[in-house]
Amino acid sequence: MSNQEVPFDAAAPCCPPLVQRRVSGETAAALAPAFKALGDPVRLRLMSMIASAEGGEVCVCDLTPEFDLTGPTISHHLKTLREAGLVDAQRRGTWVYYRARREVLRQLAGLLSVESVPVSRV
Repeated sequence: MSNQEVPFDAAAPCCPPLVQRRVSGETAAALAPAFKALGDPVRLRLMSMIASAEGGEVCVCDLTPEFDLTGPTISHHLKTLREAGLVDAQRRGTWVYYRARREVLRQLAGLLSVESVPVSRV
């Protein structure tokens, strides 16, 4: 299984946090698919399970039993995460292993960061 193209340059710094500067239309269009993918409760749980997996990766065989969903439904959600550039997948024999794209998660977290901005008191 090949890695999907990330809809934005995960190697480049993304942008300043939202609280520091407005996001351009181009940046918003590039990042929206990742946020949209995480907007589903099943995909958010899957992303959490993948990102927190011991050893940095997890087999689909360990993800599927955690949900009361069919295998094809879980596969659809994982495909959405791959297409959004949030995870990489690698087939090994009959199983597929997933790994979080931490650089993408850092960019998304940085965009939402409010820690670097001093709070003004009125």
